This record gives sequence, structure tokens and C-alpha cells, in this order.
Amino acid sequence: MIVVSAKELTKAYGTDVILDKVSFHINKGERIGIIGINGAGKTTLLRMLTGEIPCESGDFFISSELQTGYMKQDGGFHSERTVIEEVEALFSRFGIIEKDMEEILSRIDSGDKDRTLIDRYDRLQEKYRTQGGYTYKSEITGILSSMAFKEDSYDKKISSLSGGEKTRLSLACLLLKSPDILFLDEPTNHLDIGTLKWLEQYLKGYKGTIVLVSHDRYFLNETVTRIFEVENHKLQIYEGTYSFYATEKRNRREAELRKYEKQQKEIQRQEEIIRRFKQHGTEKLAKRAASREKRLSATEIIDRPESGHGKLKLRFKENFQSGRDVIFAENLSKGFGYGSSHVELFDNVDLDIKRGERICIVGANGIGKTTLLRMLMGDLTCNRGRIKIGHNVQFGYYDQGQQLLNGENTVIGELQDAYRLYSDTEMRNILGRFLFRGEMVFLTVDSLSGGERARLALLKLMLSGANVLILDEPTNHLDIESKEVFEEALLDFPGTCIIVSHDRYFLNRIPTRIMELTARGMENYLGVYDYYVEKKQRQISSGKKYLDELAGRSALAGIDRGDEAQLSAADKRKFQKEQEASERRIKRQKEMLEKEIETLEAEMGFLEEEVCKQENMTDHEKLSSISAAMEEKRRTLEAKYENWLELQ
Repeated sequence: MIVVSAKELTKAYGTDVILDKVSFHINKGERIGIIGINGAGKTTLLRMLTGEIPCESGDFFISSELQTGYMKQDGGFHSERTVIEEVEALFSRFGIIEKDMEEILSRIDSGDKDRTLIDRYDRLQEKYRTQGGYTYKSEITGILSSMAFKEDSYDKKISSLSGGEKTRLSLACLLLKSPDILFLDEPTNHLDIGTLKWLEQYLKGYKGTIVLVSHDRYFLNETVTRIFEVENHKLQIYEGTYSFYATEKRNRREAELRKYEKQQKEIQRQEEIIRRFKQHGTEKLAKRAASREKRLSATEIIDRPESGHGKLKLRFKENFQSGRDVIFAENLSKGFGYGSSHVELFDNVDLDIKRGERICIVGANGIGKTTLLRMLMGDLTCNRGRIKIGHNVQFGYYDQGQQLLNGENTVIGELQDAYRLYSDTEMRNILGRFLFRGEMVFLTVDSLSGGERARLALLKLMLSGANVLILDEPTNHLDIESKEVFEEALLDFPGTCIIVSHDRYFLNRIPTRIMELTARGMENYLGVYDYYVEKKQRQISSGKKYLDELAGRSALAGIDRGDEAQLSAADKRKFQKEQEASERRIKRQKEMLEKEIETLEAEMGFLEEEVCKQENMTDHEKLSSISAAMEEKRRTLEAKYENWLELQ
């Protein structure tokens, strides 16, 4: 069933064409990922589909029976309400029903014997129940908790929330509405890895249709089934995940390039033959040359397969090499405030970083990753511990908010302030490599988009010649193509990299070591993100084995497992960790069951469509076969639901 259909959509701002005759359709339950470079028109396409902006020509269709939900990139909040007030406003209909029910009860209690009152009360109560009146508060708590909103943050004003908190609140509000079609614009911005994984699992189990814009390649691989690429004002469709798209696009481009080169060789061959025919000067050969020229002029020339936009050119160089020992730190501790208002971020952090390593630091939001980077560079002091910087170390810093850029400067002026030895011509050439061309170099930094500011900050970092790059969420505002160029530049860099990132695709390519920052210290994992996840799972499994052994020893000693007072402090910590591991195991089992349930429901939907087909209605044997298959899947589905409810 087609739920979204578009035909020759066109959008332009003045003479600047953004989208040109874009056509596609989306079926019910599909998960679409829209990708493209910054400024390609991805958000414009979403805004057209949600009715926020009109199109110049073409039309699109969304079933009027379906409810749509749109999460904007900036959160879209302009409210002075608190977090809980904003969320509860979504369920204001229940307050109206509750008020009506209370009024009816009050009238009945005061002696009103009108039978219609009781009937009306019963109808309201049934409506309240079927629409989720008895469960919506627990749904609110569950979604807010998953989005890292604790109860003590419910009364915070929305205006006081950070950009990341607004993103998470916007996502929570949208998920609570449970629309039939989800339109999501960069939903992964500002989310930590734990919240990202939760969101992925939620979207995998979502029964509706999803259309999302994202630059997060790992997230796209986990959540979408089709890729729409907006490029050169057109839309290309790829039937698969991001990895399929990346392979297929490369194959398509190589095939187009081979086709182009083959035609060019044939054109050159024909031109050479024509030239030779003309050289001989005979009438017969002249006629043959003219005939070939006519055929050649009628040939449809294939354009060279190149993208209409430029490609970022980035290469990091170090002015001089650092010593082998880059950073050594031990027993680092950091917190803010004094007395009862003191907040401890982390403690007992040890570091030993050598030249040439690419260290990626991960950890929950708010744990102090950016603070740690600034401590290593000397911008902040530690409460306890010591940091030793090695010989000849020169830091280059990229901050995720680009606060080191002067917003009042022009683009070229920002570079000239930092690097005065370059001539204007050299500066313009360098800026051109970073896609700042023509009049763009005279734009103010404040007027640049997030991706453009990120490119400017990377350019300044490249020119610094630093041998130790300190990077705080460097891929946040880069489009996919720029991310890949940036990753290649880091892999070729001979110096040392210390990077904070939540980009799991990036974390699977770049690090030689992953370090997880926790409140209790730093854990080291040699390898990339997938190895880090696998090692964490093994640690959880070994912890479970320890708990079982501990339970056996406790039973032999006559100690009740729940009586933690008789356990040592170390055993208590182990016991608590294993309880948490058990909860995670149950969660994984639930997620696996939800996937199986989703598959079974899709298969039953397919069989139902088969029954309704005209050619099958008169085929009794086929109908009988389909009916038997549906009954078997129904029984399996019921069993899966029972297992899921037990885990609940």
C-alpha cells in the first residue's frame, strides 16, 4: 500500500533550483533514509512533504487517513512550559474526559437518577480505556527515561535546555504521539551511544512508516531499508541499507565511467578515420568521411560522470615530530562546585598515550569528555592527579561548537587573523579546496551553516601543523562525503589523535584504541567500536557467571542471596552489576522477540494480500494452502506474544 507518492516535485528560491522534478513513492511500513551533501535539499524535501513550504510545480500525495509527525533539526520548541508540561500537553484530551467523568459522578452522588448519565459515564470510561488513559503516564515516564530525562529534570523550563536536551525532548514528544508516518530530520544529533542504540531498537520495532534525514552511517545501516540520495537537484533511489548504497553507488559510477571512456575512445577512433579519409582527397573517401561525420554528430554524447559539487581536499601535516611519549596522566579527578553543591564528574583516570596512536574517547553525555580534553591541553586544572606532556608536543584543537571562530570575521578574514604569511591569492586557493569559492569568502562566520563552520574550523586545524590533534565531536556537522574525506585524512596523518566521538561508523574506522570514560575511571579497549561492544558483552557474561558462583557459595554458607548485609563491599558491587546485566539480557531478549513478531506480522500481511488477489479467489487449493500457512503463523505469533509478555 502506497502511503506517500510524489511526482515531479520542483523547488527553487529565485533562480537557485534546489530540487528538480523529483518523483518517488513510499509503501506502508518502509524505512527511508534521505542522504546528500549539506545544502542538497534534504530538509527542503521533508518540509515540502509535511506541508511547511510549497513546491513550485509537481504534486505529492499522503493518505488523509494517516497521522504524520515531524521532528525538526532544531527541536522546534518556542515554549516557556516545563518539560513535563510540554509532554503532558500531548494528552490533554484525557484531562477533558476525566473532568467530564468527575462531573457525572458528582451528579450521581447528589441524587440524580437519570439513566443516560450512567450510560454516558460508561461510554467515557470505555473511551478513556481504549485510548490509553490508564497507561499514558507510565508511557511518558518510560520514554522520558529512555531519552535521559530523570524526574528531577521534569520541572526545567524548555528555554533553559541545551540543544541536545531539546533534540531529545522533541524526539520523546514525537514518539509519544505514535504517528503513522514519522518524518525525522537529523534525529541522532546530540545523542550519546546508549540513547542512539535505544532509538535504533525502538525504530526497528515501530509499526509505521519512517522517513529520516541523517548523516549517521551506522544509524542508517541499522534502521533504514531504502536510501534516497539527493544529488545535483535530482533523487536517486537505492534499494538497501547505507552499506548497500555505498557499494552500489561506487559500482554505478565505475560503470558510467567505463561507458563514458568507451564512447570517448570510439569518438577518437572515428575522428581519426575521418581525418585519414579526408587526407587522401578522393571523392569516394570524402563521401565516406562525410557519412561518418553525420553519424558522429547524431551520436548522443555521454557526460563525464562527475558530481556537480566540489570535493573537500583535506590533509593534515605536522610541522615537527613529537617525542614518543605524548601524554601521561594518573589519578585524575575533576568536579565542580563546593560543599553540598559539589558535582563529581570522574575520578581515578589514568592515561598513557604514545606518538602515532589514534585514541577515541567514548562515554555517556555529561560524564566530562570535553572537560578531560581541555584538562589535557591545560585550559582547565584537575582537582587531583597530575598530567605530564611529552617533548615537542604541539596541540591543535577542534571544538564541537566552533566557539573558537570569531563570528564577526569574514571567512577569509578568519584565516588571515591566524595565518598572516599567506597572500590573498594563496588564501583564496586554500579556501577553494574547502569549497569556499567566489563571494562565499566574504560571508561572515555567523552567517555560515553548521557544516560550513565545521569545514572552516577543520581548515584552520589543517594549517596549524600540530602534531597532536584534539578533536571534540568533529563529524557532527559534516555531510557523509566530507566525513569520508576527513577520515582518510586522519588515517594518513603521522601524528597523534585524541578524539571524542559518538559516530559509531567513524569509531569503526579510525581508532587504534577506544577509551571509555566513566565516573570511576578510564577503561581501555584495543581496537575499533565493534570489538569494544563485543568485549563489553563478554565482561557482562563473565560477571553473570561470577554471580551464579557467588549465589552457590552463599547458599552453601546459609546466606540468603537477597541479604546483602552479609556480603562484602566488593561482592555487593558484583551483585549489583550482575543484576544490571540480567536486566540488559532480558532487554535483548525482548528486542529479539519484537523483531520476530514484526517479521511474522509482515508475513501474515503478505498472505492476507495474497488471499485478496483476484486470481487466487477462484483457486480453492491455493486458498486452502494460504489459510493453513496463516493459521500456523498465527499460532507462532501468539506464542511469541506470550513470551514477550512474560519478559514484560
